[in-house]
Amino acid sequence: MEIKKLEILEKATHVFLKFGIKSVTMDDMARELSMSKKTLYTFFSDKNDLVVHIIKLKTEFDENQCSCVKKEAENAIAELIAISSYVSVMMKNIHPSVFYDLKKFHPEASLILKNHKWNFVKKAIIENIVRGKSEGIYRLDLNDEVVSTLYVNSTDLISDGEVFAESKLTSDEIFMDIMTFQIHGMANEKGMEILKTIKQSQK
Repeated sequence: MEIKKLEILEKATHVFLKFGIKSVTMDDMARELSMSKKTLYTFFSDKNDLVVHIIKLKTEFDENQCSCVKKEAENAIAELIAISSYVSVMMKNIHPSVFYDLKKFHPEASLILKNHKWNFVKKAIIENIVRGKSEGIYRLDLNDEVVSTLYVNSTDLISDGEVFAESKLTSDEIFMDIMTFQIHGMANEKGMEILKTIKQSQK
């Protein structure tokens, strides 16, 4: 991908995350990016094309980040916490309307994101569970399919906007609490000691 197009995608991503997708027109985007709308249209046919390219780039970036975390993590619990921390930071910076806008106005981009979650993310969690069992820090009776499905669904619960509508916690705080709760259910006694050590080191 040419550098100019990549720069536009990165800057446009921040604009959509900050203001939402529906509320930002191509005129607004051109103004935010300090370029003419004509220049913007030389790279993208319309707003939907821009959104689709952003989601593709974002999912590719997320996959690379998770792969790096997997290689660097000392154990499965450290890996899952690092991945969850990364996801929580991403969610913290997303405008509440983004997921709704994707589903309602950009179905192609929404489908890309959905496939990313249910293919790459779910597979990554299943691999994490297998790793945790082999390291002797996860319960051996864990159902990989059930636990990985719960993990992926937890992001949908938060992005729904209604489930925790009355909570005073931020989306990233809620997500990390859910992840900690899940790890408590996954880890055995040895794993709980590792979790405790990681939490203490983060203080």
